Amino acid sequence: MNVSATLNAFRLLRTPSLCLPHATISTFNDLPVPLSNAFGNVKADIRAVVLDKDNCFAVPNENVVYKPYMDKFNSLLTHYPPPHLLIVSNSAGTSSSDAFGTDASSLSSATGIPVLQHSTKKPGCGPQILQHFLTAPGSRVTSADQIAVIGDRLFTDVMLANLMGSWSVWVKDGVVETRNQFVSWERKLPERLMRHGLKATLPGSML
Repeated sequence: MNVSATLNAFRLLRTPSLCLPHATISTFNDLPVPLSNAFGNVKADIRAVVLDKDNCFAVPNENVVYKPYMDKFNSLLTHYPPPHLLIVSNSAGTSSSDAFGTDASSLSSATGIPVLQHSTKKPGCGPQILQHFLTAPGSRVTSADQIAVIGDRLFTDVMLANLMGSWSVWVKDGVVETRNQFVSWERKLPERLMRHGLKATLPGSML
């Protein structure tokens, strides 16, 4: 169970726009690189990227890049080499699902990208992510609004970005078609909220 997502879901009752993305793409292959061009007329200063794994760039429960996405993945890696690229998964690297770090190590070896080891699952691990980018040797990140979060879940990835004061890119369709009824409902939520005049708030640093 993702306690962090459950607790943070109550924030949506007060601020439902927390789950609205700044940019939406169908699949990882549609990602604009560099990401400064991803947000329409707004020119964002993106210096670092947080990547979700499952159903973003990888088949769920697999620790390798989905082969049709390899060129796009390498392009992203070229523009944002470590320490400016970080994988944050709610499976690999979490103390509850990957206590010994086996999946995190396998994923990092396969991608060449560090995987965040975190005890609090998304969307509650924003402070750990910021700490990583602010303290990593060679990092050019000085504030949260220089970070973009890419993922397929509104209540974890997108909400994480908004809580951090960062940019979000929602991968709407992902790698495989979902049969999860909650996820299907979640995907319809942005359109419903925007019909009521809500929109994603532009990022600002939480530092």
